[in-house]
Amino acid sequence: MKPDSHVDASVSGKETTQTFVTSKVTRSLSKWRLFFSFSICATIFYLQFLTNVSPESHSVDYDRWTGLASHCSDAQPIDGSEFLQRQENLAKILYGNGASAYIAEPGANAQYFGNISEATWHLSERPLLLIIFPTLEEANIVAKVTIITPAFEETRARRLSVPGTDVSYVAWAEDEDPYTVALHALSAPELEGPIYVDGMMRYFIVDGLQKVAPGVRVMSAPPEVTQLRERKSQAELDLLRCVNEVTLLCIRAVQAHMYIGIRESQVLAMIDEALAAAGLTERWALVLFGENAALPHGSGSDRTLGKADFILIDTGGLLFEYNSDVTRTFMLHDSSIPLEHTTIWYDVYTAQTLAHAAAQEGANTSAVDKAARDWLDGRGYKGYFTHRLGHGIGLEDHEAPYLRGGTDDTIQKGNAFSNEPGIYIEGKIGIRLEDCFYIDEGGNSVFLTKGVGGQALSPLYP
Repeated sequence: MKPDSHVDASVSGKETTQTFVTSKVTRSLSKWRLFFSFSICATIFYLQFLTNVSPESHSVDYDRWTGLASHCSDAQPIDGSEFLQRQENLAKILYGNGASAYIAEPGANAQYFGNISEATWHLSERPLLLIIFPTLEEANIVAKVTIITPAFEETRARRLSVPGTDVSYVAWAEDEDPYTVALHALSAPELEGPIYVDGMMRYFIVDGLQKVAPGVRVMSAPPEVTQLRERKSQAELDLLRCVNEVTLLCIRAVQAHMYIGIRESQVLAMIDEALAAAGLTERWALVLFGENAALPHGSGSDRTLGKADFILIDTGGLLFEYNSDVTRTFMLHDSSIPLEHTTIWYDVYTAQTLAHAAAQEGANTSAVDKAARDWLDGRGYKGYFTHRLGHGIGLEDHEAPYLRGGTDDTIQKGNAFSNEPGIYIEGKIGIRLEDCFYIDEGGNSVFLTKGVGGQALSPLYP
């Protein structure tokens, strides 16, 4: 963009705000770093004492997955009124920007605006499209919703639960061009402004739309649109909170049934059972013992758990389309973890804590990553924290914005992220701790797992 005085003033104000936030956070982090440096050794030796406590002293008498099913039993899906508000917000942005329409295919964005996920309508070479465009009715901006559907699938398309006022369905026959039909639904001769599309839309659909509307720009939706989904509502946060809480409870429940000599595949089966008992769908898990965890996404083996092995479980699932993502690296009561490995665990824990303190409204996303990375580099692990600190989470397990170096995104109220520092020394050890968090109305970071204890307490108590 060509700079002008207005842009310069805006950027200057943004930089001043971020400088103030960064300076404040840096002073706070310096105090935290000093505290953690002195406390880690004492905590490690205390842990050695804890591991000598009899397992019976902390075990709970309960059936295998008792309590998991009830944790989110009161959770409710996003209601119709919230969908209508989302559509209205989108229509106002489209109208204000002079855009003709917003188009998405089944996926996270179509789910957000129209309750159409890939689970309810699988993608194929025949496009089904959600189109939202603004109209003026008695000086009010109103969102109009149209579904473009293959003709032979029209009945099934009409059975989708699509919120909206007077939702219309336009079918295209097998011998018709679906993109021409889509533009006719928008009164093509009157189109002047750009057509915004879901940034994850498949290219052949974008290309098809552009070919039938050569005089109109077909472009990825701008930040004003994408930020609608990035900033979570209270209803969304309630679902994210519950699904992440119960996922952590599942990890703890599985730990109680583990023993030295168990195989990774057995634990994988147990975590899936627990997540299923909790009512989660689209379940997944990564279970890695010992040096297998040195590859962040696993080695593909089925290792037997040894006394000197840490256990890494990275797992999640869906609750009414909203994701969980929790990682714990932990031990058992009869484990005998080398002191060096326990030290690394506490260094990763400290990195997570420092990043959490840095994640405030107005902070730069790269500064949060840097808070964790600087600590680990200073502790001698430079080059062993091999991935970004975190990702956004919501309708997608990994979504924008991201906590990584090289970005200039500003953290806002309602943003939700993962915070997952790790150390990976190939052939030796891998440790990762992950809790997701959100930015509350006060601009502070709050762990989504806070209701069940938040961060791990120690390697023994995840």
